[in-house]
Amino acid sequence: MTQTAEQSTVSYLAPPEPRAVDKIILNALEEDSSHGDLTGEAYLPVESTADAVLRARVPGVLSGGSVLLRVFALVDPSVRVTLLVSEGASFDAGTVLARIQGPARAVLLGERIALNLVQRMSAIATATAALVQAVAGTAARVADTRKTTPGLRALERYAVRCGGGHNHRYSLSDAVMVKDNHLAVLTGGDPSKITEALLDGKSRLGHTVHVEVEVDRLDMIEPVLAAGVDTIMLDNFSLEDLAEGVRQVDGRAIVEASGNVRLETIADIAATGVDVISSGALTHSVAALDLGLDIDISVRSTP
Repeated sequence: MTQTAEQSTVSYLAPPEPRAVDKIILNALEEDSSHGDLTGEAYLPVESTADAVLRARVPGVLSGGSVLLRVFALVDPSVRVTLLVSEGASFDAGTVLARIQGPARAVLLGERIALNLVQRMSAIATATAALVQAVAGTAARVADTRKTTPGLRALERYAVRCGGGHNHRYSLSDAVMVKDNHLAVLTGGDPSKITEALLDGKSRLGHTVHVEVEVDRLDMIEPVLAAGVDTIMLDNFSLEDLAEGVRQVDGRAIVEASGNVRLETIADIAATGVDVISSGALTHSVAALDLGLDIDISVRSTP
């Protein structure tokens, strides 16, 4: 299998872990064709071949070219995939993103899984790129959240990176995030207990663990900062309160804004001076990007 591509607009992309990618694809293949493809086996001669193109029907940003390669490699290593657009590169409607050539049965067996994954990943990359562009010139970075599709986190997080965004903690095991429900349990709603409760938890953590705390009121900021946290999340704050929160923190912690993050609002959020703007919608609310796999099948006689 080969790959040729244009220069990506993203300078560096840490690829998803290969074992995680293979697990996702193999699970999808098991789900979709656990006992083969009845249609292909009944109607397509073994010797038939397919020449297909992956074509964009709308503009966007590509993510998932490497996944496209891997889907067909796992289906049938004789399928040849040529990528024509780089990961993270933008494209126009009508652009041919890749060419797939090989045994027709194999191409059609892998078609739907490949297309589903690339459509979703490219939708995430496209949505992320729009937010990143909207905050260009500010110090704010756009980040995702854990609101990913179960089982697809590795691919969806990679798609965010393809769009020029950044990843939040990967899982519950990577960093501490004390949210409103944690604080409700710890303090019983008594703000005077916040600092002590946070310090008590930190005493049980390793010194390298990053600690983030979510607050929903300005008067929670000082008690949280008194515990020496690394990041403070201002959740669903008004623009005025975000600016005041940044002023109060005054560089003592990373300031993250979350809630009401849309293309129409993100520039104003960034202008308040926050360091990070996180959006769960990047992964939980995107609609698949309209890409099509157009196939021209020719039947060849066995020599």
